[in-house]
Amino acid sequence: MLSIIRNICLLSVVLLMISPFGNCIAKEDNSQTDFLELAAVMLKDGHNDRALFALQSVDLDDENTDLARFYTLQGLAYLGLNDFFAAKDSLLLAIKNGQTESVIYVYLAQANYSLKDYQGAIEAIERSGPHAKKANWITLKAQAYWHLEKPGEAIRTLNEGQRLYPQEYSFLRRKVFYFVELQLFHEAVELGRQYLALSHATAEDYIAIGNALRLSKQYQEALDVLEIARLQFPNHETVAKLLAHTYLDQGQLNSAAFILEQAALLNPELLSEAAEIYRRANRFHKALMLNEGIYDQEIKLKQRLSILLALKHYERAANMESSLYRVGLLKDQHVRYALAYAYFSSGRFMQAGQHLDHLSESELFRKGVELRRLMQVCKEEPWKCM
Repeated sequence: MLSIIRNICLLSVVLLMISPFGNCIAKEDNSQTDFLELAAVMLKDGHNDRALFALQSVDLDDENTDLARFYTLQGLAYLGLNDFFAAKDSLLLAIKNGQTESVIYVYLAQANYSLKDYQGAIEAIERSGPHAKKANWITLKAQAYWHLEKPGEAIRTLNEGQRLYPQEYSFLRRKVFYFVELQLFHEAVELGRQYLALSHATAEDYIAIGNALRLSKQYQEALDVLEIARLQFPNHETVAKLLAHTYLDQGQLNSAAFILEQAALLNPELLSEAAEIYRRANRFHKALMLNEGIYDQEIKLKQRLSILLALKHYERAANMESSLYRVGLLKDQHVRYALAYAYFSSGRFMQAGQHLDHLSESELFRKGVELRRLMQVCKEEPWKCM
């Protein structure tokens, strides 16, 4: 009979979690255990909020309540909800009330790390017994040392991870980034190549290492890594873009533009960037050819205007007015000024003046005033404008 009552009460708790109606008062002695069991089930199923709800029914003043387990479950629920302050408090109370399972310190390390108490995280891992030798906790410990600005300890921790797990290359990968941040670029390059050779490196691995070297201005080393990546992952857009931008960093515009032009065969959205770099490299006809394939009309027309001006095709540039108006680009005062300049350069001063009337931005207004002065000179002394 008591077991039937107990089951009814547990069912009522579950129903209470999904409905505001219904209640049940457990009267038998081991009801506290039932709520702890229910909370454990809820945690296992990933329902952290429901687990906390079940724990609210536990009488902490009852001498039969397993407080160590209660606070452990409560700490795990808070941890699952990313309430790290509450999780830490609960886990410490679990230890205070007799929790002896070493895994409790792993959870405490997680809470401490999330709260940026890195020393506390390290100490908790060191008290976690056999768990301290697991790969993920070795990594967490190394990161904690790194945040504490103890790079030597961080690298020694990763070395220990490599010793224990020689086939786990994530330790080697992390060391590469540590060496980059320490500006030990030669060591970083050597370790990076070692990592890429030993591991089943993904495109993302090449990207991460290449970009770290690029951001550290180690451009040639970055190019070496990224060129290999491009050979192995010829259709990977991010590899192509990062390689192109690394060439840009070194002022190699044609190389950057060519890479993006090839990548645009798979993603036409890259055409505008490739065309723009060709324009910057003064390869205007090549830029104009790529511009033809751009789908976005605003980007296409704005870029085309700048290319035609660079080519000194002022009549063609001025004749773009209706197209620019149609897509709303004349709201852009820089486009207005460029169009006014095209009209001026093609000798149509009245149309140029009409567009200059719309300029209000200080720098463009100043340029507009100068353009009006030049137009007046051309009217008064045409021979100076021939």
